[in-house]
Amino acid sequence: MRHPLLPLLPVALLAMSGTAVTADTLSREERMELDLSEYRVNDTDASYFDVEARKALLSETRNPLLLQVEEEAGLGISCRQKLNYEPITTRGGIPGFYPSPDEWELATEPLFAFEDSVSELAGAFVATGDTFYADCLVKYLYGWANAKALTTFRYDSLEPQAWFASESMLFAAAMAYSVVRPYVEGFEEERAEVERWLHGLALQHSAIPGEPEESCCNNHFYRRALYASMVGVLVEDDDLFRFGVSAIYSALHDMTESGALPLEVGRGRRAIHYQNYALNYLITNMQVIHRQGYDIFDLEYEGSTIHEAIDYLFVILDDPAALEDYAPLEQFMGFLRDPQYFTWMDIYLAHYEHEPMADFVTRVRPTYNRSAGGFITLYFMAPDAQEHIYMDEERRSTEAFRGLGN
Repeated sequence: MRHPLLPLLPVALLAMSGTAVTADTLSREERMELDLSEYRVNDTDASYFDVEARKALLSETRNPLLLQVEEEAGLGISCRQKLNYEPITTRGGIPGFYPSPDEWELATEPLFAFEDSVSELAGAFVATGDTFYADCLVKYLYGWANAKALTTFRYDSLEPQAWFASESMLFAAAMAYSVVRPYVEGFEEERAEVERWLHGLALQHSAIPGEPEESCCNNHFYRRALYASMVGVLVEDDDLFRFGVSAIYSALHDMTESGALPLEVGRGRRAIHYQNYALNYLITNMQVIHRQGYDIFDLEYEGSTIHEAIDYLFVILDDPAALEDYAPLEQFMGFLRDPQYFTWMDIYLAHYEHEPMADFVTRVRPTYNRSAGGFITLYFMAPDAQEHIYMDEERRSTEAFRGLGN
């Protein structure tokens, strides 16, 4: 049932009062009762984009931005250096990002190096067509799988950062592997071990429900759903795939009449940031599901569609006062300077026209996300996108040159 904007209360208080989280958001138990039997894996080799079609398009494009990103993605990747990284076989606690940003950055550095490594190897393969990088990615992941990396992560409800960090490592690995697997010849034992490892990690990690007032149902659930969908495709696990699909139903169920995601816009000064952050994982997950043959982007559930959440984001980006009583009007907007948060826009624009989004994303491209898909602009941006920018720049340069002669 759709509901109006809820009162301005911290999420924890909402949970205790029973106002929002317990009454209006879909609980884990309710999600498990959803009948999603129509959703099943149809093509285990379908990555989150059509790799072959994109390689063909890139071989013919003359778009300056795509050519630039293609060149950058294909240069400077050392397989030997990647293989020398030590797998993470033990896991202690990780400090929280907001209370301890410096300590968090130090603790997460090797985790981010893993995410960059898998995304860069997949990108180098797409950019060059050289299966050397695809083979290297399999060998790299096999090293981690053989060492049983990440299987000992610690879950602590009071310090869940280690659990959170595992989410992005899982979907980074699964998405990168999905890009190259159909092109790898041989390595049967290594591929089998990688897939057993990813499957086991996904089942182990997703079995932890998270705290009922937040991580059970907010953007961290959407992140778990992303690896569930992708790993479910790779190993043909329909139940895991449906776990991923359930996040889309959950988000649409929870959405307000105006398109707000309550557990995201309830984050105080970061309300706008988290509305966008959640969309980054919901849209990317929908792309994985779409590639299995489902019209998930146009799904309407409980009277809501994902398009309303997107339109609402652009309303509050343009005028934070539209948040009304849900969050302070003095919003943190530093995230607007970081392209990693907007990879989902290139995916969405590959399906739909959206003028405000198309205008916005021209200012942040090329987009790259080390975990949620890597070089998304390279994989999704239309070849004719941003042409007007280059034409305007060329015109200004020509006019300036002519002006020198006067």
